[in-house]
Amino acid sequence: MKKKTLALTMAMALVLSLAACGNSNADVAAESTAAATTEAATTEAATTEAAATEASTEAAEAVADEKSEGVMTYEEYMAADLDSEVVIEAYVQAKQSWWEDKATLYTQDQDGAYFIYNSVCSEEDYAKLVPGTKIKVTGYKTEWSGEVEIAEGATFEIEEGSYIAPVTDVTDLLGTDDLINYQNQFVAFKGMTVEAAGQDADGNDVAFLYNYDGSGEDGNDLYFNVSLNGQTYTFTVESYLCDNTTDVYNAVKNLKIGDTIDMEGFLYWYEGVNPHITSVTVK
Repeated sequence: MKKKTLALTMAMALVLSLAACGNSNADVAAESTAAATTEAATTEAATTEAAATEASTEAAEAVADEKSEGVMTYEEYMAADLDSEVVIEAYVQAKQSWWEDKATLYTQDQDGAYFIYNSVCSEEDYAKLVPGTKIKVTGYKTEWSGEVEIAEGATFEIEEGSYIAPVTDVTDLLGTDDLINYQNQFVAFKGMTVEAAGQDADGNDVAFLYNYDGSGEDGNDLYFNVSLNGQTYTFTVESYLCDNTTDVYNAVKNLKIGDTIDMEGFLYWYEGVNPHITSVTVK
């Protein structure tokens, strides 16, 4: 009798134990399903938000690049004859200098860039031309030693809108006819090697010169040579754009022949490519 009672008790305990396990497994399954559903919903929401952000950015850029009535597109500007009047809208990317109510500017839109030399500009307006500022420029297109620009005496109006151009890597275009299509744009050069720029008074090779012929001193433009695939190019730190207190000026002064460097700057032209460099990183 005791054995039967004991057996019955054990059987009931086993049933209760199995029931408890069944409930636990069901709870785990339910929790897993809920977690998966939440994760899927979160992922979908993040994807939707990213897509909306991208669409909003593209729409804003499209609006930012719309031209006002009577304003040339970049293609029309480039097709215009030299010495003809041009009207463009662009965004200030950097200011080179201001002197006696004249400002020299690096500007760009989404299609190309415009170098504006000695435009009419008060000191008050010059202070307003922070990077990204939209301006409408009226002047005359000219060319000087291969550099296409808007000539001295142009006027401008500050307009609503802002745009900072992304840097474009043109390293692979060095030595090709396509490089000039990026003239005056904000560009990057990567993995180039520092070569001798000239010699010092003792006849030792040096990595840079003050002025193109070594005739200058600290505070003047810096000229240095870099090579890629057996071709050597002369790059410049324009002292009006980046003076001797800037990081790039001092970085170039500390270069060593043989250094491998990455650079960014504006694709200026003078008897061939002669970029105005704004940053240098030694690798």
